[in-house]
Amino acid sequence: MLTTLSILTLLPNQRRWGFAQMGTAQRPLQRVPGLRFQKLLGSGAGGFGALPNLLRYGFMAVWEDEQAARAFFEGHPLWQQYRQRTSEIWTTWLAPIKSHGLWDGVNPFDYETENSATDGPVMVLTRASIRWQKTPRFWRYVAPVSATITDAPGVRAAIGLGELPVVRQATVSVWESTQAMQDYAYRSPKHKEVIRLTRQEDWYGEEMFARFRVLRTEGTWDGRAL
Repeated sequence: MLTTLSILTLLPNQRRWGFAQMGTAQRPLQRVPGLRFQKLLGSGAGGFGALPNLLRYGFMAVWEDEQAARAFFEGHPLWQQYRQRTSEIWTTWLAPIKSHGLWDGVNPFDYETENSATDGPVMVLTRASIRWQKTPRFWRYVAPVSATITDAPGVRAAIGLGELPVVRQATVSVWESTQAMQDYAYRSPKHKEVIRLTRQEDWYGEEMFARFRVLRTEGTWDGRAL
């Protein structure tokens, strides 16, 4: 099995089309051979804001194998439409190192991988369904802290993604190394305070944390080949 994440930046005149795909793309995606799990995700204004960025989306997928992933990216009509309507697409191929928690009741990244490398770049996903009554506290504390990730030493890129505005949110960050990620996670006072509040106040109805080995990347994100 294999996991991929794509960050898609639409052309300026494709806002309405891109937003519509959040609903209309689900049926063709459900029919893709070898696609075990998928989420088409919106992004936040400024990277981590509560308001949407209608030009940037994420697509996360778990595949039966690399052949299924390649067939989709190289030939599926839906993906070809995205390629025609975007200014850039960045895709990373991933092997899970560890994951815990649930995403819509399942852990899609709980599978064995032959990749045993212990160094090199990593990607971290944190995702949660926020309890409605906890959303003001979440956005007061979590969003400002998440935005600090982009300036952390060793981070290549970071973005806030979500299935639904405000209440279903995820943060994706790509790091030069596991050590760089751990330095931020365990030494940042603000980050540690948010973790404490999350547990103490029970903000989430469902949550997931996953760490991946970055196998390779293709394309660009904000003009950079990460």
